[in-house]
Amino acid sequence: MKFPSGSAQDLLKLIGDHPLAWMVSAREGRFQAIPLPLLAETDALGELVSLLGHCSRSNAQVAHLRENPRALVLFSGPHGYLSPSLVSNPTWVPTWNYAVAAIEVDMTFVEEETRGSVVRLSDAMEAGLADPWTIDRAGPRVGPMLERIVAFRAEVRSVWASFKLGQDETLEALNELISGTSDRALADWMTRFNAERLPQGALAPE
Repeated sequence: MKFPSGSAQDLLKLIGDHPLAWMVSAREGRFQAIPLPLLAETDALGELVSLLGHCSRSNAQVAHLRENPRALVLFSGPHGYLSPSLVSNPTWVPTWNYAVAAIEVDMTFVEEETRGSVVRLSDAMEAGLADPWTIDRAGPRVGPMLERIVAFRAEVRSVWASFKLGQDETLEALNELISGTSDRALADWMTRFNAERLPQGALAPE
């Protein structure tokens, strides 16, 4: 079975819920990679058009990406092994469910947005907290910190995503897997992607 690439909203939820991604590039036949939290930027139609982030200026990959801006960004959402012990069917075999995306991008470093990128990322991560942190709390540390990092915008060229979340399972097996797995984040995504097959009310509100 070919698993769905999901909707624009599925992709944005994956990035929003799991913002830490691998930024991968190649130089002279050797790969370079760095893990970075990224923010999705969308157009008027809600489609992903770019990713905003920042990184250390001293990272060797920065100089490389200034020369050759093409990169691959890898996001991994909830995933996990599902054991036959969760399913009553004795012939059911183990599997691994996942939500992943690979996004080809062109990188542009935007020095003037460095402070803004820190503010936007921290605001997104602090949202919902009782006493959210703001950059002003860092006081005199802000200036030196901003001098050591640089913001970038990764313009989206293409997207490949796959959401393997139990769509090929029988309804009985699906229910057993969702109720039996200890990974509730994975269970929630399985529920979300099988909402039309599951009993009404099974899908939790977002």
